[in-house]
Amino acid sequence: MTMDHRTTFAGPSPVWHPFTQHALAPEPPLVLRGEGAWLTTATGERILDAISSWWVITHGHCHPRIVAAIRDQAGELDQVIFAGHTHLAAEALARRLVALAPAGLAHVFFSDSGSTAVEVALKMAVGYWRNIAEPRSRILALEHGYHGDTIGTMSAGARGIYNAAYEPLLFDVTRLPFPAQGREEATLTALEAACREAPCAALLVEPLILGAGGMLVYPAWVLAEMRSICDRHGVLLIADEVMTGFGRTGRLFACEHASVMPDILCCAKGLTGGALPLAVTLCRREIFDAHYSEDRRRTFFHSSSFTANPIACAAANANLDIWDEEPVAERIAALGALQEERLARFHDDARFASMRRLGTVAALDLAVDDPGYLAGIGLELAAFFRERGLLLRPLGNTIYVMPPYCVTAGDLDRVYAAIAAAAEHFGRG
Repeated sequence: MTMDHRTTFAGPSPVWHPFTQHALAPEPPLVLRGEGAWLTTATGERILDAISSWWVITHGHCHPRIVAAIRDQAGELDQVIFAGHTHLAAEALARRLVALAPAGLAHVFFSDSGSTAVEVALKMAVGYWRNIAEPRSRILALEHGYHGDTIGTMSAGARGIYNAAYEPLLFDVTRLPFPAQGREEATLTALEAACREAPCAALLVEPLILGAGGMLVYPAWVLAEMRSICDRHGVLLIADEVMTGFGRTGRLFACEHASVMPDILCCAKGLTGGALPLAVTLCRREIFDAHYSEDRRRTFFHSSSFTANPIACAAANANLDIWDEEPVAERIAALGALQEERLARFHDDARFASMRRLGTVAALDLAVDDPGYLAGIGLELAAFFRERGLLLRPLGNTIYVMPPYCVTAGDLDRVYAAIAAAAEHFGRG
């Protein structure tokens, strides 16, 4: 079927949308175009994308350099099996990522989403211990963590509404208390105790900020101490930088704030500037070497049909070109300052609590009688913002702002004016 902007569809849509309760959700807008920080619908409405379309868009929608790279690659090589073959875009990207990532990460495994990047990391860790004849399978993870929706990543994530229906499929992990302000030592004590109690394969963490868990922030020194404890007990550290990578926290990778080198690092979302699905799992040489053998049973058995898709890799290389050749770090610093200035207006507002910012990410909690992810206020807030031409998707009563780096001061003024209006409409205090 050939479609243009005038295309209409008869009858209800057969589409089943992610994280959507269709019995409660309004009809979604049909988006036709994206440019910079803005989306345009079929009715001509413009929507400010204040959450980077689920945290993926970094430099802006349809960035011309990324679009051109996709177009060029699509006309040259669209896809090739990556088992037993390679291609220029993947080879270049892997080398560039190793050069940019924290020192010591020497190998790059490609996949296609954040969930699979973390799933790969868990399998790498368990496979490493098995292949060096010291089997370990115990995984440690932070309370409130979220790592994806595959079985392994759901198992490692916080148990609750995201995965309650699938509990029989999940494996147990040891959970550490979140290092909330003033309670950081409790987390470190729990990690030390868990490592002493029994051999552990790996500690999986979102470095410095937990995304879907509520944009919860903890200090860099805690991450550094967790690294030290893992070192003392020979536990692998997996950094889930799916959200935090590519500048969200003010550095290219969040681990840089703590000068931490993880044993395994996961990236997705911003890897292609948000244009196409691509993910990587980087690991230390020792982990690769544990799978390197003439014994085929030690092969790392993981793949997807579109591993290292050439078009996606070309988009990622274009993204890295933008980082190399444009003042991206300056844009990120400026965006962080703009966020801080606008967040400050709510610091003495009793209708809000826990104002927090890390790099380009800002969040605050609206004071309501029924907080939490499933609270109806989340849907009401999303609809409230949507009526004002804003794409904001609160986590229950937690409102967060995570825009593309090209957003303007005027755009942010519009976002924060709507947040103030939401406080007038819904808040208490």
